[in-house]
Amino acid sequence: MTDASLPAHPAPPTPEPRLVVDGLRIRHDGRDRFSPDGVTFTLRAGEVVLLMGPSGSGKSTLALALNGLVPHAVPAGMHGSVRVEGIDTADASVAALSEHVGMVFQDADAQIVTGSVLDEVCFGPENLSLPVPVILRRAEAALRRVGLWERRDDNPDILSGGGRQRVAIAAALALDSDILVLDEPTANLDAAGADDVYDALAEIASDGRHTIVLIEHDLDRAVRIVDRVIVIDGDGHPVSDGTPREVLVGCADELHELGVWLPPATEAGRWLRRAGILDAGAALPLTGEELTAALDAIPRERASGLLAVPASASASASASASASASARAIPAAPNAALGHPQPAIVLENVSVTRRRTRIVHDVSLTIGRGEFWAIVGVNGAGKSSLVQTIVGITAPSSGRVRVHGFDPARTDARRLSEHVGFVFQNPEHQFVAHTVFDELAYGLRARRVDEATIERQVTGMLERFGLADAAPVHPFLLSGGQKRRLSVGTALIAGASTLVLDEPTFGQDRERSDELLDLLQTLNRDGTTVVVVTHDLQLAVDHADHLAVMAGGRLVEAGPLDGVLGDEAVLERNGLRMPPLVRAFQAVTTHPEWRRVRRLGQIGDDRAAGDRRADP
Repeated sequence: MTDASLPAHPAPPTPEPRLVVDGLRIRHDGRDRFSPDGVTFTLRAGEVVLLMGPSGSGKSTLALALNGLVPHAVPAGMHGSVRVEGIDTADASVAALSEHVGMVFQDADAQIVTGSVLDEVCFGPENLSLPVPVILRRAEAALRRVGLWERRDDNPDILSGGGRQRVAIAAALALDSDILVLDEPTANLDAAGADDVYDALAEIASDGRHTIVLIEHDLDRAVRIVDRVIVIDGDGHPVSDGTPREVLVGCADELHELGVWLPPATEAGRWLRRAGILDAGAALPLTGEELTAALDAIPRERASGLLAVPASASASASASASASASARAIPAAPNAALGHPQPAIVLENVSVTRRRTRIVHDVSLTIGRGEFWAIVGVNGAGKSSLVQTIVGITAPSSGRVRVHGFDPARTDARRLSEHVGFVFQNPEHQFVAHTVFDELAYGLRARRVDEATIERQVTGMLERFGLADAAPVHPFLLSGGQKRRLSVGTALIAGASTLVLDEPTFGQDRERSDELLDLLQTLNRDGTTVVVVTHDLQLAVDHADHLAVMAGGRLVEAGPLDGVLGDEAVLERNGLRMPPLVRAFQAVTTHPEWRRVRRLGQIGDDRAAGDRRADP
């Protein structure tokens, strides 16, 4: 109710544009097309914007243009304009623009330049000639925000990949720029680390002074702080711009067609709608809470019979308990009497020491041929260091490793590559050639494969991974997603019977991630042993049949997936949490049997499953 006698207050003035992108088109040297192509938008103070698009659409390239790295430092042609605080980036230096735009790159290693965490965070403010007390105050505040103050004296090199990413975020925060651009800032972080980052970003956004541009696949967290979403398609063209609900929910089917990620709750809503469980006209959920509410509202008669998990909760619990008990017995060798497959990988009391610090402690584990394992744990748990002993990159300081009977640390690399392929966490660390084609051909040429066969196999791999147009391009000029696909291709092309992948879906859009994981499952069904290191527990739930949990360099749980997941307390004690989708189903009250759902494939009748298989 309003009082007509009260004076009318004029609307507050619209803030002046802080960032104006007008008709932006960028083409990297050696590429045939522009990406992005024709992007226009205006950002003002206080806006938090999510920039989305499939891999190769030009998201990261656009981000580089916002502080002048394109066109001043990256070899690329730029058309259109970018204005930051009224400054045309084409007319200003990167150093000058960096006072206005703080950047966090997709690859933290590309921007870390000093020998200690504190020095790294102080480096930017020092270059602004700020007083020392101000520099130290900013550095401490930034490091506390990302949970690294206690490690301020450490060299960034000894941190995990996620730890180094948090250093890069803290360095950007310490600059206190009005515009903050973050390219996949949580891609290498565990759940707790990602929460810390988003808590910090929410705090920064709350003051209304900063403008934040975010490129992110973790949409469950992102939708809780962003107020605007801009989408560009695979050709780099802008296709949508609006609120998160307008874009992510209202255009969910179109975004799925583009191959981009959707919030887990929205993707689940699409699945349930296709299964006939949600009404076709019902609004899709955006958050986990909305998904739980939608599930609770489903009539029991419609939900009955659509859950492909054991009908008896006690039977399910009993099976989980039995599997969990077996999971705690971590054998060092297979037991043929129990029907275990022949071993592909055997670790016996393996420890790893780096710079006089033991980072893997006395790990014993047997992985059978044809099994699909996921190794999970928080940042710094020792996952990457452990699998590096499997592929011969690191020799254990004590203990024994065997891969198909070979000691990988003492086996010739060419011979070892015929048995095991490895995909690094950072793709750049394994590139050795000057073109994408030659990168794929490198291992084959080292084995003296004839050129006709090389041409056929490499061409097939390029097409399989959507890299045919990039064949003559230098690997370092690819997008983050394209680099990841290339790194997986190099591991696959030699036909190894065991594949070890460290964060294989990092930087991938939904379509390419699904394609890669479907490929891994196909290879696994054909007998290839697959070992995936990941902090994405939903990936493990959806694809693996065995799970190993690491914490503090120790193997704390390992065995069949359902058994390990059946003891949620073990996950929580070791810094892990159930994925958003699982948590949403666990919160359902009207259909208790649905609390056991861990993956969408458990829901739906045969007809709906057939419909989903036809879904692109």
